[in-house]
Amino acid sequence: MTAPRILDATKADLPGILEIYNDAVANTLAIWNETPSDLESRRAWWHGRAAQGYPVLVVHDAQGVAGYASFGDWRPFEGFRHTVEHSIYIHPRARGAGLASALLGALMDCARGCGKHVMVAGIESGNAASIRLHEKLGFTVTATMPQVGCKFGRWLDLTFMQAQLDDRAAPGEAH
Repeated sequence: MTAPRILDATKADLPGILEIYNDAVANTLAIWNETPSDLESRRAWWHGRAAQGYPVLVVHDAQGVAGYASFGDWRPFEGFRHTVEHSIYIHPRARGAGLASALLGALMDCARGCGKHVMVAGIESGNAASIRLHEKLGFTVTATMPQVGCKFGRWLDLTFMQAQLDDRAAPGEAH
């Protein structure tokens, strides 16, 4: 199998990204929002990532955007500037084809290139496939927070996982 071609998202990808995002809102526990987004919101999100120097990556198949991934600041305080939290979403037609693994690997490389030290994942605790994917790429479970969210009329537990992206002993060291 050929490795998927990972690209930087363009404005033309935003409708496909929106379709994937809204499917996850409506049908999954991957996003804990209950209100669908609109194209202007996705455009503002994309511009915001670009303004921070953070990537939005996409992979295409014959029908368009098959998946996307990005990361942003984990917490908005200076002391957390070396840590990012990521998101990966795959179109239902493309799930199980290895795209999430390829996107996550590329995203981790981008984070290293930005000088980040740790990448965090917040995953609904029942999402065994996502937890396995993250473990495969070196993430470890660091916390489980019971009943911190809700969707579809039930409480949701949140599992935090993280991966160390480099071996710097101190933040000031070159990476």
